[in-house]
Formats: sequence, structure tokens, C-alpha cells
Amino acid sequence: MNLTNFGKKKIMIQRIQSLFLLCALILTGSLFFLDLAQLATADSLYTLTNKGIVLTGAEDIVQVAMPALALNMLLIVTVLVTAVSIFLYKKRLLQIRLCGLNMGLLLGLSVMIFFFGKMAASELNAELSFNWPLVAPLVSMVLVFLAIRAIGKDEALVRSLDRIR
Repeated sequence: MNLTNFGKKKIMIQRIQSLFLLCALILTGSLFFLDLAQLATADSLYTLTNKGIVLTGAEDIVQVAMPALALNMLLIVTVLVTAVSIFLYKKRLLQIRLCGLNMGLLLGLSVMIFFFGKMAASELNAELSFNWPLVAPLVSMVLVFLAIRAIGKDEALVRSLDRIR
């Protein structure tokens, strides 16, 4: 058995659902560091990040033109729920529920990124072009769905073994 000691608690990372959730965590966590969209007006260039719409001047001084606290908070909650669900491998039913919640949060995150970009583009009269990180929450949703299926298979196996006893 491949167990890693973390203090007194043992963590199992070799299960496939843990790997799915870890990949979803890395993919969603990368949104903190990536530009989600570009907005171009006649005289300025704006970038949509997790902090909001950011104006980048010629001097490379970054100014937040429109803050997006809701987007940032939703991203933080989504990353935290994903991280917590990795370590609940002993409580499979709770892990499935958290993964279901995580799928809803990821869908909301994807919709919020799209909505916030469209709203800012119409307000600034800018041309909007989304970057590839827009699909990161959707890919994370697929990974979380695969994790739910694997957790369900584990739960079915444990129940069948309990029935034999």
C-alpha cells in the first residue's frame, strides 16, 4: 500500500479519484495566475483576471479598473472545496456530496467568467476575446465527475464486501 505519512494522519493519494481531484485542483488553482480574457478599446488594453478588469498602461503599471470580488471569492471557495474533498477519502458519501457541490461551483465559476467578461465589454465598449483558461472550469467539472464515478465504485465495493461478512 502506498501511504504517505503527514504527521500522525495517513494520506492516500494513489486512488484514481484522488488523482482526478488533484488535477482539477491544479487546473482550477491555475486561474489565480492566468489571464481569463482580453478587452481592447480604441486607446486601452484591459485584462480580465481573478481580481477583475485590469488596465495595463504603457508603463506596465497595473490598475484595477473594475474589481470582481464575487469572481475571486467563488474561485477561492471552489479551490478550497476541491482541496477538502481530496482528504475525505475515508468518508466516501461526504466526498461524493462535496464533489457534487464542487461541480455546481465550477459551473457557476465558468458562467461568472463569461458573464463578467461580456458585461465589462459592453460597459467599456471593448472587443472581447477569451483566452484558453475559460475552459479550465469545464475540464475540472469533467475530472470531478470522473472522481464521483470512481468514489461510487469504491462505495459499491465496500458495501458488497460488508454484505459477504
